[in-house]
Amino acid sequence: MATVTIKSTYALDVESVRMLETLADRWRVSKSEALRRAIRAASREQAPANRAVLDALDRLQAAVRARRIDLRRWERDVEAERLATPLPRTGPR
Repeated sequence: MATVTIKSTYALDVESVRMLETLADRWRVSKSEALRRAIRAASREQAPANRAVLDALDRLQAAVRARRIDLRRWERDVEAERLATPLPRTGPR
């Protein structure tokens, strides 16, 4: 089965083009294939960091549920405290 490709035009700086050419030569592939491989590698590299952030959010939400924290009440309390606290003065006195 044929691979579907989309032709696109991108502007790259000279250093990036040289690095792309070096990768293509090293891997013995076209510059297009080298670019595809680099994009896939960068995408895989980013996935764990995104997963870690989502896992942290899941743990926070589970902790809030487990402690039966009323988030609406907490928000009202924080807002009331913020409004009751005077803002620090800035600028010359």
